[in-house]
Amino acid sequence: MQKIFDEVNSLDKRCYEEFFLNEDILMEHAASSMCSYIEDIFEENKSVLIVSGSGNNGADGLVLARLLHKKFDVNLYLASEPKSSMAKLQYKRVKTLNIKEVNEIFEADIIVDCLFGTGLNKPLDEKYLNLIDNLNSYSSFKIACDIPSGINNFGQINSSTFQADVTITMGALKTSLFTDLAKDYVGEIIVSDLGVQRELYETQTNKFLLDENDMKLPTRNKKDSNKGSFGHLNVILGSKKGAGIIASNAGFGFGVGLVSVVCDENVDLPYHIMQTQNISQNCTAIAIGMGLGKYDENKIKEILNKDVPKIIDADLFYDELILEVLDKEVVLTPHPKEFISLLKLSRIADISVQELQNNRFLYVEKFSKKYPKTVLLLKGANVIIAQNEKLYVNSFGSAVLSKGGSGDVLSGLIGSLLAQGYKALDAAISASLAHTLAAKNYKRNNYSLSPQDLIEEIKSL
Repeated sequence: MQKIFDEVNSLDKRCYEEFFLNEDILMEHAASSMCSYIEDIFEENKSVLIVSGSGNNGADGLVLARLLHKKFDVNLYLASEPKSSMAKLQYKRVKTLNIKEVNEIFEADIIVDCLFGTGLNKPLDEKYLNLIDNLNSYSSFKIACDIPSGINNFGQINSSTFQADVTITMGALKTSLFTDLAKDYVGEIIVSDLGVQRELYETQTNKFLLDENDMKLPTRNKKDSNKGSFGHLNVILGSKKGAGIIASNAGFGFGVGLVSVVCDENVDLPYHIMQTQNISQNCTAIAIGMGLGKYDENKIKEILNKDVPKIIDADLFYDELILEVLDKEVVLTPHPKEFISLLKLSRIADISVQELQNNRFLYVEKFSKKYPKTVLLLKGANVIIAQNEKLYVNSFGSAVLSKGGSGDVLSGLIGSLLAQGYKALDAAISASLAHTLAAKNYKRNNYSLSPQDLIEEIKSL
């Protein structure tokens, strides 16, 4: 996994004070990374339009123009006059080379956005909104320097935001790149070193980006085993029984030895799924909440009090019963609407879904601080998993998963790993990665995924 930071100014300052680097050196490395990317991907003499602002992000663009000059057809568009000391210095250097400046933007082969970067702290005015809209209208390959212009320090977006194919971010990953709102604008994210290796530049943090190799599949290595060796998952069936059955199938396909659904009514089940009216004596994990609907409160309370690992989803996030388990190491998997209900029940905040989506990291941190034992998995375009004030981001999510039943599959996957002995946080991380990476591997039309398709892909990871 990789570290994520809310801000990097303190990391830059550390470079100046501890490594005796200066702003000019860091800026040269930032631009060199963008230059190397362009040189590696594109043929010489391709047209490059560098759109620069007045601050240090614009100064990065001026350095890039100098580095690309003569090897590419460089066109420099100054959206405003250089104002920061570094921007003025870099512009002075550019002028000595007679680099072409243009008064109007155009559809170059490559467009590099160096307008604002992480310096954006206020809404854009009409001039810049129109400029970004026009840049987005071109079919050029688009590169954002540090962060696409229009995304602020909190990852919130303006009505017009630069739509990058690639974002080359400087020094370290920023939290603002991983909000749900920013996901459609950042493209591929590449980190540029700034004068020292990344492991030296970075310090301690409480946020991490998950990589594919953070997924630990329940591969079986023990030869002397039987089905009981791999746990027994109990799935509580509610009024919408299909949700629980989907979770049961997903759990069975992800390594657990036995799966039983708990239901008073006779249900038509796949042959490999068992049924019981009460929690099995050898149960090693419980999945509850999916499609629960109306329920017997006393019976649910009894189940929640069982000293067995649990994954809780859906309807229970609207009931005060959930408060009784928040001091335990359970896994909660709400979507945004369910999470705002949970926030209200736990008296953390009474907010709208929009307010949550504008500040996902903030409210996840608040919840995790109040309930450090609980593992929270907040669903979204970028999944956030938290425990004990540490946050883990799964950025592999896609619109492929925006189908009914996808969340039930996830519940089954987490339940399966819990039943096999995974710790709650490890189960949430590995199941979430399996869930999103399986969807990423799906080869048919991205609107066509069914829960069973997803389960089959998971079996092939």
